[in-house]
Amino acid sequence: MGMDKYIEAKNLLTSQGKFYINLGLERISSILDLLGNPQDRLKCIHVAGTNGKGSVCAIIENILRKAGMKTGLYTSPHIFEYTERIKISGEDIPQDKFADLIFEICKLADKNNIPLTEFEILTAAAFKYFAEQNCDVVLLETGLGGRFDATNVIKSNLCSIITHIDLDHTERLGNTKDKIAFEKAGIIKPNCPVFTSEGYEAIKDTADEKDALLVMVAPFEDTTELALKGTCQQENLSLALAAVRYLFPQIPQSVIVDALRTVKHPCRFQVFEDKKLIIDACHNPNGALALRDSLELYYPSTRRRFVFGCLKNKDYAKMMKVLFTPGDEIYFYHFHNPNSCTIEELKAACELPSKEFVSLKDLYKNNPQNDIRTIICGSFYMLNEIIPDDFLSSQT
Repeated sequence: MGMDKYIEAKNLLTSQGKFYINLGLERISSILDLLGNPQDRLKCIHVAGTNGKGSVCAIIENILRKAGMKTGLYTSPHIFEYTERIKISGEDIPQDKFADLIFEICKLADKNNIPLTEFEILTAAAFKYFAEQNCDVVLLETGLGGRFDATNVIKSNLCSIITHIDLDHTERLGNTKDKIAFEKAGIIKPNCPVFTSEGYEAIKDTADEKDALLVMVAPFEDTTELALKGTCQQENLSLALAAVRYLFPQIPQSVIVDALRTVKHPCRFQVFEDKKLIIDACHNPNGALALRDSLELYYPSTRRRFVFGCLKNKDYAKMMKVLFTPGDEIYFYHFHNPNSCTIEELKAACELPSKEFVSLKDLYKNNPQNDIRTIICGSFYMLNEIIPDDFLSSQT
């Protein structure tokens, strides 16, 4: 019965055109008001940025949990199940509980004529769950932008963190980094500190206006002990540690180091050494650049085989130009999303020879001597179609 209820809740989320983006805080404010404003009872660390949000949240959450705190973690998108987006102390929300919250929120929204998007429903569910469970601290990752993102309904926070900014979602957030920085700076709250590594005027100006302490973080932390790999992690780790040391100076260094060694963040330069496989959801040109730099650093002379799929609204031509070099094996995948690039579109934008991806089993069958490293990269939305469920539990 539980599984049926969960499937019904998922169907409700994905039906009635709920999967669209309609930025603004009016709808989420209305539904949360009807739910008793659970977000006002939470202590949040709010994280925005183009790349690195998830890693920063994962690092801080693991440190706070190892220090004995009850943590809430809200992230997006999910890879296999919606329940991955809402965690308490590292555990996904139970499917039954998730379904109950989705039904309750949708029923309330329908009754009061509030046309919620999928992300707004999930955000309301996360706030209610975290408040009911009395979380000590909630790590809150923005979905898109910052200023009008549903998570930005909170009135104050322990701190804001703004990670690396680059051109992405330009049709909604603006076509320059400065305009995008202005949107991200929207999460800065009055008299609440903000941590960032990049000195955009919009962030400085907003911090001034809000009387918020602006902490500029030099991205020089040593990543030796960090379980997460990739060249981009130095900036992410520096931001995470700066915030933790400021907010929780009582946490011993030994606890921090233990947490860094055990932190997990699936599908971000995730290496499966026994399979010579890397999974990286580099979903924009900046992410592609970080992936290429990491490959050059860790595996400079290894043959590469790419499996790539992408959404049409991304600069996939630029991503492929950054990632692929002559001699690479290239496979394209058209995944089940209405906005997914077709094989033909990807081939037309790629200057190098390519094939259509069939299955991982096929790839490994064609290369029994295993002298090539396979890199699955591109959109988050294709990973659950390509990767068997048991892969992620066997990380080395």
